[in-house]
Amino acid sequence: MEGNTGNGKVVCATGASGFVASWLVKLLLLRGYTVKGTVRDPDDWSKTEHLMRLEGAKERLKLLKANLLEEGSFDSAVEGCHGVFHTASPVLSVSRVEVDPQTAYIDPAVKGTMNVLKSCTKLSSVKRVVLTSSVAAVFYNARPRTPGVVVDETWFSDPDICKENEEWSGYVLSKTLAEEAAWTFAKENNIDLVTINPAAVVGPFLQPTLQATANLILILLNGAKTFPNSTFGWINVKDAANAHIQAFEIPSASGRYCLAERVAYYSDVVKILHELYPTLQLPEKCADDKLLMPIYQISKEKAKTLGIEFIPLEVSLKEIVESLKEKKFIEF
Repeated sequence: MEGNTGNGKVVCATGASGFVASWLVKLLLLRGYTVKGTVRDPDDWSKTEHLMRLEGAKERLKLLKANLLEEGSFDSAVEGCHGVFHTASPVLSVSRVEVDPQTAYIDPAVKGTMNVLKSCTKLSSVKRVVLTSSVAAVFYNARPRTPGVVVDETWFSDPDICKENEEWSGYVLSKTLAEEAAWTFAKENNIDLVTINPAAVVGPFLQPTLQATANLILILLNGAKTFPNSTFGWINVKDAANAHIQAFEIPSASGRYCLAERVAYYSDVVKILHELYPTLQLPEKCADDKLLMPIYQISKEKAKTLGIEFIPLEVSLKEIVESLKEKKFIEF
């Protein structure tokens, strides 16, 4: 992972203190890049300390204030950069508080993406933009996800079908609309755009706060009586961050890249956790008696062209549990 591929090149990473972005910044610094990271408040040490303590941060990381909803907000961050990684976007809330989907998810995702891309059009230095999208922008259409089906980069979510996903419609719709808007704008303005579409991201976290996927695991560890009847694609955060860098560095990289080490039932996740930590009290039954959600596949072919070797889910789950312990979210 380390090496001097960055050669002092300057890149921008938006939303630098997030889960994937923190790892992206870490790996970029290890590769010799100079990183301009945007955060809401560079002076909030509780959100930025983990970044400023990274190897190389003192010399080559500059944190700048930017607001997704403010046009021109990213101009100074993008100035002088060879590449821009746009990872800043609202993520699923850990709390179950009702939020207005438009304000909480859709506006920041869509307007934020547009504002970053508009800043990029003002500067000739930017050679490529890598956008963090999601499998949420891939999955939700009229095509069934059933055994034998392999989802790949040619799938696009349909905004009308996204709205039917009651629990996560705001988030799913935000990712779908933001990616759609990005491709349209990139084509019209001749921007070299690549998108990374990860499944649920797991693995060790650098930031001090709990993100949505860590919370999914924490709930299972914290005495939940049942596990959900659902399937997820899973990918390690280090693979996700590395895919962003490869998508920038490999000249022939183009289009979209789905990222999932495997699709697994929640029951599989519980089984792996039980094998890793036999003494833990984990839920033994499913939340409902319906047929289990069908399992499907997510293609790895294109992601492999980025050199991603896929860290196994067993390793990712162990890493996330150890992070939860280390950061005192759980004790056992």
